[in-house]
Amino acid sequence: MKKHLFVFGMGYSAQALARTLLQEGWTVSGTVRSDEKGMALHRAGIHPWRFNDDTTLPAAALDGVTHVIDSVPPEQGGDPVFDRHRERLYILPGLVWFAYLSTTGVYGDTQGAWVDESAPTTGARARSLRRVEAEANWLSLYREFGLPVHIFRIAGIYGPGRSAIDALRAGRAHRAVKPGHVTSRIHRDDIAGILRASIARPNPGAIYNVCDDEPAPPQDVVTHAAHLLGVAPPPEVPFDQAELSPMARSFYEDDRRVSNRRIKDELDYRLLYPSYREGLAAIAAQTSSTA
Repeated sequence: MKKHLFVFGMGYSAQALARTLLQEGWTVSGTVRSDEKGMALHRAGIHPWRFNDDTTLPAAALDGVTHVIDSVPPEQGGDPVFDRHRERLYILPGLVWFAYLSTTGVYGDTQGAWVDESAPTTGARARSLRRVEAEANWLSLYREFGLPVHIFRIAGIYGPGRSAIDALRAGRAHRAVKPGHVTSRIHRDDIAGILRASIARPNPGAIYNVCDDEPAPPQDVVTHAAHLLGVAPPPEVPFDQAELSPMARSFYEDDRRVSNRRIKDELDYRLLYPSYREGLAAIAAQTSSTA
């Protein structure tokens, strides 16, 4: 049977996986919110389908699909993929792997303590609580109907075009300092690699943290990016004085260190970029060569 990946929410990370699978001969399709995005995916060899929170895909969209990713963030009204398509998915013939892309935000604030996949999710804030509910809903379909669900709790995503390197070049970088605060992160290409490793070793019902080896203060990441570019980093500003958007400020509310041992032990995955240092160096080299 030809392998066919369908992605609800064909975004930044999923497109990296799609490029790899297309090279391996897979069929790849996924949803978009605009015709412009759909045309871009079509040019890349990905079949686009229009999907918004208030629409339902035609039956033909899932014909022949063997692998599915749900990367659509839940809203206050729930997860639109679960709400509108769950019954079609658990009876889909040939489906062997389903991934729900969640967030490490489900662990809430652990005051810097390490967490693994067994840690409670009761401390999650409102936005992440919707992820907790979505995880539980999908896992219920695994238990009740055998839907081959895998949960991936993803840390802060960076990569080409979305990194401290890019922020410095655009004049958008800042170094807000909150003493003791650290965050976990993951390079886009490692997300794709981890998903590919799970496809090769399916384990329905499993939950995986997706992050690199080194939680670090955000200001250290910016400082290292500036060093790679040979420019002065922006000045450090105390967190309570920093001019940050509400979304940016929210990332400083929780302090935790996230363990990635399970992706190594169970999926035998070796990170391309074990820390932000390797990841930023690759981005700097790539962008310098194409400048």
